[in-house]
Amino acid sequence: MDVAARAELSPSTVSLYFRKPDAVSAAASQSIARAIKALDYVPNLMAGGLAAASSRVVSIIVPSVRNAFFAETVATMQSELSKQRLQVMLGHTEYSEHDEEDLVRTALSWAPAAIVLTGLSHTAATRKLLRDGKVPVVEIWELGAQPIDMAVGFHHVQVGSAAASHLIQRRRKQLLFLGARLQEDRRAAQRAQGFVETARSVPDVSAGIIQHPAPASADVGAMLLTEALRRFPGVNGIACSNDHIALGAIFECQRLGLAVPERLSVVGFGDLSFSAGCNPSMTTIRPPGDLIGREAARLVIERIAGVDGKTERAVIDTSFSLLHRQSS
Repeated sequence: MDVAARAELSPSTVSLYFRKPDAVSAAASQSIARAIKALDYVPNLMAGGLAAASSRVVSIIVPSVRNAFFAETVATMQSELSKQRLQVMLGHTEYSEHDEEDLVRTALSWAPAAIVLTGLSHTAATRKLLRDGKVPVVEIWELGAQPIDMAVGFHHVQVGSAAASHLIQRRRKQLLFLGARLQEDRRAAQRAQGFVETARSVPDVSAGIIQHPAPASADVGAMLLTEALRRFPGVNGIACSNDHIALGAIFECQRLGLAVPERLSVVGFGDLSFSAGCNPSMTTIRPPGDLIGREAARLVIERIAGVDGKTERAVIDTSFSLLHRQSS
């Protein structure tokens, strides 16, 4: 066995590592893990006559199972795939590309019928694993670069641009993008980029980005608004990386006695369940999470069924919707 030779261990130790990793010493485990990574080795855990069962499993990997955006997409995919008796194996990365790499390696070891990933940015090792794995791959929630295989989503730079254009149309000239976890959330960072680029292309309009490293929450939104007012007291329009940040900003405006939208216009992202019902109701951008789920499931089902030509290098732009409400 190549892994055993590379790790300088017996094949039986390597076999035990795959079956019962806790039964292998820490030193041996580290040697085997290094060998696996160096060789890009993927064990076949479906060996022994169970390979047929693997054809009914679709691996879906998302950044967070707590995020309502991805929950909607996964729920829709699961509903559509179950109609074809396909089962879902779900993993989440907490926005770590290295964790995604580990999850892809694990998914491939079960010989899945297809793998669904979130976004277009992955480690080089992940890309190689997927190319060598020869399974259908659908990347969801993002367009803009060449997909590994198939892709369903929208352009996040365009989302940021739409938010900036909306605020400029409302005659707001001092704009800021408030974002959480932009160092990890590549798609939110793209929205910030599109927002600033569009705003700065208009004469007499200024724009900047204020961010916090923590996950998005209303508390983080309130902190970001406080920082925004401290650094840019004349700001009169903000876009937020998601609706939780926007809700916190609105709450903080109310605490400070700043009228929304008269003094400060606010735009969110996500159209979460509270967005239409908060006071004032939140202007936001709705990503079509359910449509992304349906289209991704359709591509998987068609590819598995061998529908000629329909899904070859398919790229589907679902677009998005700006919902103008009271906060702007």
